[in-house]
Amino acid sequence: MEEMTAWFKRKEKGIQTATEEKKDTPKGLWYKSPTGKIVESEELAKNFYVSPEDDYHVRIGSKEYFEIIFDDNKFRELNPNLTSKDPLKFEDTKKYSDRLKEAQKKTKLKDAVRTAVGKSMGKDLVVACMDFSFIGGSMGSVVGEKIARAIDYSIKKKLPFLMISKSGGARMMEAALSLMQLAKTSAKLAQLAEAKIPYISLCTDPTTGGTTASYAMLGDINISEPGALIGFAGPRVVKEATGKELPEDFQTAEFVKEHGFLDFIVHRRDLKKKINLYIDLIQNNPVRS
Repeated sequence: MEEMTAWFKRKEKGIQTATEEKKDTPKGLWYKSPTGKIVESEELAKNFYVSPEDDYHVRIGSKEYFEIIFDDNKFRELNPNLTSKDPLKFEDTKKYSDRLKEAQKKTKLKDAVRTAVGKSMGKDLVVACMDFSFIGGSMGSVVGEKIARAIDYSIKKKLPFLMISKSGGARMMEAALSLMQLAKTSAKLAQLAEAKIPYISLCTDPTTGGTTASYAMLGDINISEPGALIGFAGPRVVKEATGKELPEDFQTAEFVKEHGFLDFIVHRRDLKKKINLYIDLIQNNPVRS
């Protein structure tokens, strides 16, 4: 019995905190990965939001990616005030207009993508990064428009373009208007290619639906983080369409790379260096240390 009680009484260390005086760990101080590994949130942030024990890449948003990619987290956001309308007056369990207001209040974001320009390893770079926390990173008119304008900026200033995808696909509340963004962003990327400006596409967890069917797979170099979910339709739909049994890991970054749809899988700690290396290779610039 003595051995069982020693772990919380710790009398030998002079620790005798009464149960009623104990305080719960503040929410958010610890993170538990899907494999059960626990890490302090502060340590997680220092480790690029990757669980050190199991290498699990935690889902992060534009705020964290901008911190990783831009030098000293300095950047200028492009078109920060664009917001979605509700042209179809869509309503399911609630009005789309109300859903937008709730998402904006909860996330402090205007929509599911942010675009910015800043220096990365000393050279200017345009970055568009999706936020899954805003209606599942769904691709509506504002998402397509902000990406298109960011590409226009890249063309005008002759700057490399990085797209960080994290999305559940098209935004059903905007129906055909959402689907039009596939064509619009793809056309803009064609213009970027004609201008011979590098485009790096980074697929993160998850990259699915119309996002995968358009800009996420059109990079000069397509890369991904380890273990990311990448696909178009869900497993059930794919199985019904193909009539075949599917491997358990068929929509992981590793499987997608093995079958030729990705060029590289990059650990988040190496992300900034690798992205700049790929840009240098495309532009035939001397390798930077």
